[in-house]
Amino acid sequence: MNFSQWTKSSTDYGRKLLNSGLEGARSGEEEFLSGNPISPLLNESARHSVTAAALGASIGLLGGLCTNRKCASRAIACGVFGAAVGFGAGVLWEGSRFGASVISGALKNIEKVRDEHWLEKHPIDYA
Repeated sequence: MNFSQWTKSSTDYGRKLLNSGLEGARSGEEEFLSGNPISPLLNESARHSVTAAALGASIGLLGGLCTNRKCASRAIACGVFGAAVGFGAGVLWEGSRFGASVISGALKNIEKVRDEHWLEKHPIDYA
């Protein structure tokens, strides 16, 4: 096998892996949502993340005040940053089941393609 054949084969295999992963992610999403739209899930995640955002803002404000007591703008900036990090972490935590379903679907399909590829390269002779 020369370089161009190997490159084409590897590119085709990579494309096949990517497409099967995307297809599996879509099927995992559909399975989790059961035909419902995703916007209520995102709204619920955002609503539950407000507590984490408030906690992050409090920690950020305290951290900003402890480093320099004379600079209020720095404390406010640290509070805003803490709120953003807390909100992001809360949304990720609330959406972890959805993400796990999507990733699980993608990995199942990728494993199927990898197994097929292995069997193509290593055929089993039952004779």
